[in-house]
Amino acid sequence: MLNGTEDEEKWLAEGIAGIQHNAFYMHRALDSNNLREALKYSAQMLSELRTSKLSPRKYYELYMRAFDELKRLELFFKDDSKHGVSVVDLYELVQHAGNILPRLYLLCTVGSIYIKSKEAPAKEVLKDLVEMCRGVQHPIRGLFLRSYLAQISRDKLPDIGSEYEGDADTVMDAVDFVLQNFTEMNKLWVRMQHQGPGRVREKREKERSELQDLVGKNLHVLSQIEGVDLEMYKETVLPRVLEQVVNCKDDLAQYYLMDCIIQVFPDEYHLQTLETLLGACPQLQPTVDVKTVLSRLMDRLSNYAASSTDVLPEFLQVEAFSKLSNAIGKVIEAQVDMPAVGAITLYVSLLTFTLRVHPDRLDHVDQVLGACVKKLSNIPKLEDSRAMKQVVALLSAPLEKYNDIVTALTLSNYPRVMDHLDIGTNKLMAMVIIQSIMKNNSCISTADKVEVLFELIKGLIKDTDGADVDELDEEDFKEEQNSVARLIHMLYNDEPEEMLKIICIVRKHTMVGGPKRLPFTVSSLVFSALRAANGCDIEHVAYEFFTQAFVLYEEEIADSKAQVTAIHLIIGTLQRMNVFGVENRDTLTHKATGYSARLLKKADQCRAVYACSHLFWVDDQDGIKDGERVLLCLKRALRIANAAQQMANVARGSGGPVSLFVEILNKYIYFFEKGNKQITSSAIQGLIEFINTEMQSDSTNPDSVADAFLASTLRYIQFQKQKGGVVGEKFESIKL
Repeated sequence: MLNGTEDEEKWLAEGIAGIQHNAFYMHRALDSNNLREALKYSAQMLSELRTSKLSPRKYYELYMRAFDELKRLELFFKDDSKHGVSVVDLYELVQHAGNILPRLYLLCTVGSIYIKSKEAPAKEVLKDLVEMCRGVQHPIRGLFLRSYLAQISRDKLPDIGSEYEGDADTVMDAVDFVLQNFTEMNKLWVRMQHQGPGRVREKREKERSELQDLVGKNLHVLSQIEGVDLEMYKETVLPRVLEQVVNCKDDLAQYYLMDCIIQVFPDEYHLQTLETLLGACPQLQPTVDVKTVLSRLMDRLSNYAASSTDVLPEFLQVEAFSKLSNAIGKVIEAQVDMPAVGAITLYVSLLTFTLRVHPDRLDHVDQVLGACVKKLSNIPKLEDSRAMKQVVALLSAPLEKYNDIVTALTLSNYPRVMDHLDIGTNKLMAMVIIQSIMKNNSCISTADKVEVLFELIKGLIKDTDGADVDELDEEDFKEEQNSVARLIHMLYNDEPEEMLKIICIVRKHTMVGGPKRLPFTVSSLVFSALRAANGCDIEHVAYEFFTQAFVLYEEEIADSKAQVTAIHLIIGTLQRMNVFGVENRDTLTHKATGYSARLLKKADQCRAVYACSHLFWVDDQDGIKDGERVLLCLKRALRIANAAQQMANVARGSGGPVSLFVEILNKYIYFFEKGNKQITSSAIQGLIEFINTEMQSDSTNPDSVADAFLASTLRYIQFQKQKGGVVGEKFESIKL
């Protein structure tokens, strides 16, 4: 016994064999110009399309075999010199075929020639054909028959500019024909759902989906009719199409046809008929995926707005945002079972639309976010990952559009939407916000915006209910906290009073972060406060910060590597401070140089001491420039480097690396260029000769890194000498 698939293959093979057999005899009749025999065998060939045993996909294969043969038959009918019958008589003759289905295929084929002959108005022949095709009411057979009618007539419509153009109502004639064929095809298509037992509904719906393009092709033909201008589309075409869509009450047909309307007709037509098109959405079946229909409509309109600024006034004129917003509200209200992801997807599309069309209307943006909050407030807990992803898309859209978090901070509903994210997604969104600030180098300069910002990123700066900081991935945690630390440096205002407010807000939020977070955030907060204290001449506050830093250095930092990092931080920060008077600055610089010279390793001592030279030469207009103390630091660094060299000689029996001397040489050159008169060319010359001597004396242990470093330094001196002018003259006395 054959199964269903094998049965169908067998029936298809039998049908194809029948077509081939009768086509063979039809060809013989055509070759001998025998019209009667040609009609006989063509009718028998077309009778194979009467089968009800095939699925739409297999029926299509059978149909295409017959279609190819009909094209050859049409060529024969067209040449009346071969068969000697006028087209009018031929049109009458084929109507005597025995069975209605072959008769109508032959009638459509001859009708195509009849229209071309222009012996009758195109509208009369088309009207006759579309009416006659009602004789076939079997859904699949009727759909393919009418598809054939649409195919052979599409280039023969009485359109404006067409060779078949008729009287003043010619365009309406063309529209009426296509709309009538569309209506009848849609009825046949919808009727398929009622065929067969209910248990095969899923299979039947799949088969219907395979046939949907046959119906949609009519709408494409309508969109190509030249005479269908905006007025005709608005007054006739769209209302009649929507009437058929709404009245068919079939979810598959409604979804597909609404999507077809959106895709095939021009954007400007959609914009000018927005109210009519949107008015149909709440009338669709509750099971129709209206969110996708509306999303695609808004996407098309968004792209249309982005195509040219010239069209933007049209959007304002028709109040597109208001109409779309109201329509979405009505659809969500009507479809009470719509899942959260569907509603949020609609809001994402609406937000994308308003950001493209009205980027200056922040009230529209906030309105969309507020509508989303209202929808989310009815959901106890958002657990759908797809819905969560759409919320992230909603929140990301303003950041991507404005490239400025400051704009997003003015949206009152922005943080309210974020509150509906779960812990993990909230933190991801917070990272997106921080990355946006860093990418666009945005400076947050007011206390109220800083307050909103830290509310948005609260998932990163404190433990939220249900979160366990100990369970976090260590690398992820460090990345998050380093991002927060970098963010603090982006908060600045030149006004000391406002800056103090900002610091207090940051302190309020960061100090509840717990012991694991504070090491990352407090240091940034301290540096930010130092910058504020320095900027507003609050010397005693700045001095107290440094005092506490030195206390921490003495009492809390025992690790030698940590001491090196800390002392360089202190030196670097102190160098940028210009708030201190002579006495306080001397005290702090003395402490810094003292701690530098007491580091554990000689190399670390040397580098910290020559770094202290910058404390006495600040390259600002009003900065300190004490050349003698710079020189003292550099000489002290040389002594330490010499001691390191001697210790290496004692330990290994050979000289140690000379890279420290090359580093100090670079400091000499830096201050020489800056105009420090205590740093002379002879001192630089002597240091170069000393380094060369040390390298030659230790040729058994060459240091490739130091060699490359020195070579690069000497090339720089040579480059400066070749510049000429004041710079060249300054470096000329240094002999290489």
